Formats: sequence, C-alpha cells, structure tokens
Amino acid sequence: MFLTGFDAPTLHAMYLDKPIKGHTLMQAIARVNRVHPGKEGGLIVDYMGVGAELKEALIDYTESGGKGKPTFDQEKAVQLMQEKYEIVKDLFHGFNYRKFFELKPSDRVSFVPQAMEHLLNEQGKKERFVRETTGLVKAFSLAVPNERAMKVKEDVGLFQAIKSAITKTTGTKKEDEENFDTAIKQILSKAVISDRIIDIFEAAGIQKPELSILSEGFLAEVKEMPQKNLAFEALKKLLNDEIRFISRKNIVQGKSFMEMLDKTIKRYTNKSVEAAQVIEELVEIARKVREERSRGIQQQMTDDELAFYDALGVNDSAVQVLGNETLRKIALELTQMIRKNVTIDWTQRESVQAEIRLKVKKILRKYGYPPDKQERATKTVLEQAELIAKDWVGIEDSFTPRVSNSF
Repeated sequence: MFLTGFDAPTLHAMYLDKPIKGHTLMQAIARVNRVHPGKEGGLIVDYMGVGAELKEALIDYTESGGKGKPTFDQEKAVQLMQEKYEIVKDLFHGFNYRKFFELKPSDRVSFVPQAMEHLLNEQGKKERFVRETTGLVKAFSLAVPNERAMKVKEDVGLFQAIKSAITKTTGTKKEDEENFDTAIKQILSKAVISDRIIDIFEAAGIQKPELSILSEGFLAEVKEMPQKNLAFEALKKLLNDEIRFISRKNIVQGKSFMEMLDKTIKRYTNKSVEAAQVIEELVEIARKVREERSRGIQQQMTDDELAFYDALGVNDSAVQVLGNETLRKIALELTQMIRKNVTIDWTQRESVQAEIRLKVKKILRKYGYPPDKQERATKTVLEQAELIAKDWVGIEDSFTPRVSNSF
C-alpha cells in the first residue's frame, strides 16, 4: 500500500527489506521525506543495500525535471544534533545532571524535580531549555543510528523526560507534540525511565487527592516542597486550569480570579517578592477558588443563577443597598427569562438580542436597580448569557421530539 499510493499518514522512518529501484524506490522515499512543521526530514533504513539503485533513481528523477533535494547527508544532522546537545548541556552548568545515571531506577524519578528547579531558578532558562531540547530531539531522530548519536542517547533521553515534565507541570506551550518515529521514542525511553510523562507531584512525593487538587492538605504539601520555583510553576499551572474552568461558567468570577493570579505572577517575575512569599499568595488564591465551588450551595442557587447574580455587580456599593435577597431574586428571574428566550441563532439575530436586552432592563427597573448602573449590568448579563446559553440550547435540542419518515 505504501508503494501503490493512498492517503498515507505522516511517517518518519521506512524500513526496506526487499530489492527496490527506479520510480518505485523514489515513490517509497516520498512517503517519509515530506517536511512539515515539527518534521524536517525522514529516515530510510536499508536492509538490502539499495544505495546504487538510489543513485540511479535520483539521476532519472533529476533528468526528468524533478526539483528539490530528496536526500541529504546525514552528517549534517549529526552536526546539528551535536550543536544542540552542547547548548542543552550548557544550560545545566552548575548542576550535575549525570548523577541521574548513578541512581537506582526507583530513585531516578525523584531526581527530575531537582533538575527542573535548576532550570526554573533563572528567568527565561525554562523556555530556552524547552526550545533547544525540541531541536535536539528532532536532530537526534535524523542522526540515528550514527555512532555519535547513540553515544549521547542517554543524555538526550533524560533531557526529553525533563522537558515533558516541565511541559506538563508549567503549561509551557508545546512547539511540537513529539510525533517522531516510535523507534526513536523507544531508544530514548529505554535510555531513561519510561515513555510516560512524569507527574511532578508524584515525583516530589506529594499525593494528589482525586476529588480536589486544591484541598488544604495538598496546598500544605506544596508549600513545604523544597523546590520553591517548581512549586510556584506547578501551583500557577493548576490555578490557571481551575480558573479557566470557572471562566467557562462565570465570566465575572473568572475574570476576577485571573486578575488576582496575573497580579501575583507579575510581582514574582518582576522580583518584587521571593518564591516562598509568592507561594503563600498563590495558596491564598487557591483557597478562594476552592470556596467558589461551594458558594452556590450557600446562596441556594444553581451555577447559572450564581453567574447572573455576579453579573449584577454585587460588589458595587450602589448595588449593595438593594440587599442580598433582592439581588438573588433578580438573578433567579433573569435566569428564567433568558432560558425561555434564547435560541440557537440568537447571537446572530439583532431583533432577538434587542428583545432580551429590553426584558433585562425591565427586570432591573422592577426591583429598583440603580439607573446609572443598569447599562453596564445589562451588558454583563448578556455576555454571561452568551457564555452559557449554548449549553441550554444543546440540552433542549436533545429532548426535541423528531418525526421519523420511515414506516
């Protein structure tokens, strides 16, 4: 199938175990030499000795008007790999990463947080390490099985494991998804620990509770981590994930929490506070985020009703004069009204939006909502409605009876 043509997946390596020549050989090579973002070439592993046939096929290809360079000297890949390897190795200056290979297999995972802490201790080093390690692994995948590549495979495997842990723990954007050939992954994974992504909390000896990663016990353990920079990065990532989840439900609370988090992170990156102090601040934000989960129960409101309650601007002193019970009634009525009026295409239909806007203002006036605050509250309520109404429409549609045309 690879030779006759079909919608082939992206491939890195091809293993030739039978004689092949001419256009068939060129067609085979074409299955792996296509480049795209994250893939700079492919590898042909020749078990049959088709070097002479390949030269002839390339001559025919060129004489027939073929353009581009279908093959390249592997020595260039080896040189690039060596260059990237030296760069990554230099990033560990002052830290003996080779000690990893002297440890028992059971102790190796716990060594990774120490290596990460070294990289996180200097601003910008983490991003550079991720970028250069990505380039190193790409070059390594093209350089194997060259002797110089195999000589550094253990180091490359360790760098890759540390990079995967950093990517997962800190939320660093992946430049590539490590879609290099399975054979290359096996070479690296056997050189180090395993091909699984390391859970940094597990490596640090912290048991992550299943139901609430922001439990008091978990937060206390994070505070006591000796690797303060790593604890900061990990907690920042967890809070980011939690706040994004809240933002999909409650636009006001999501924005409020994100502003708190950004402000704290900015103070740390500007060196206004030390790692230990910023962790205390992040833990306090985590407690507030955790409390957010139970606020609806305390207020006797659903998540949707609570979101509209927050959209009313309840923290505004002019609004607070209405009292909590009145604001709660407004939120309940707004939820019911919007639920009845939204349709699948309501955000594209100005007439429907205008009608809902009028009904929102009518409800606000009914309960004596401050006139000078009504416009802003209406705008926020409609933004909140747009955020969660998709779920309502989807649920209602799933229960819509359908008439079958079959007999």
